[in-house]
Amino acid sequence: MVSTRHTAELSADELTEIRALLDAVFVDFDDHDWDHGLGGQHALVREDGLLVAHGSLVQRRMLVGGRSLRTGYVESVAVRSDRRRRGLAGQVMAALEALAPAYDLLALGASDEGVPLYEARGWQPWRGPTSVLGPSGPEPTPDEDGSVYVLGGQDVDRDAPIACDYRDGDVW
Repeated sequence: MVSTRHTAELSADELTEIRALLDAVFVDFDDHDWDHGLGGQHALVREDGLLVAHGSLVQRRMLVGGRSLRTGYVESVAVRSDRRRRGLAGQVMAALEALAPAYDLLALGASDEGVPLYEARGWQPWRGPTSVLGPSGPEPTPDEDGSVYVLGGQDVDRDAPIACDYRDGDVW
């Protein structure tokens, strides 16, 4: 069963447990990645009290066509290696997607492994060029082109340039 809670509602022990799961699942998960997944809603799946899957949805700003969009950005989707291929990531995503009415758009930076899951759930790749609104102004992020996926935002032109707000570490 999936529970959804804000970072502020999680205990120090729960945050430690989430971080341990993410460290175990991702080879190069660092403190910036950890920070990116905090401050929003967390979808948690437990089996017999053990945390087996997690994902979070944090608010970010995306600039598209001169509009600043309130965006729910998916972060830190992970499933324990011994519990994969059982639909747990789909449960996490369903819980996060249920929060969509609070946002103009949902977005995420997809790994190659995650693309089949996201596409099966109706997420679509952003076709336009990506950039970040960096400390010294807009900076293209061509390595991210094609890996940003969105859900919702029916009135948003997915061929237009999209820019995300700046953050330390990976900006997308």
